[in-house]
Amino acid sequence: MESRKRIRRTTAPSRVGSDAPAQAQFLPNIVALIDAGGDVTVGALYPIKCVASASDSHRCLAMLKRRPRETLSHLLERLDAAIELAEANDTMTDEVNVPVQNRGTSRR
Repeated sequence: MESRKRIRRTTAPSRVGSDAPAQAQFLPNIVALIDAGGDVTVGALYPIKCVASASDSHRCLAMLKRRPRETLSHLLERLDAAIELAEANDTMTDEVNVPVQNRGTSRR
């Protein structure tokens, strides 16, 4: 019995940054981040039901919590705006790691 020739599979080219005008206008900062090797993640991060985060190879740019009744499209639009803010002002938006306020605990 002859062995079957195997077809070598390669990684499909990215379609994130295609030249389509509609795509170029929709979430342009997310497209640019991914094309530059950055990362965008959407999913659960216990105990939060839905988080969207964006990072480049050096730092985290934004971490957003999905608001009640917020659509996924709106969350991604907010993430896109947060990426733009991070790039322009070197400001990270973090809605996940909220600092704990000092509750006035006295020392004994």
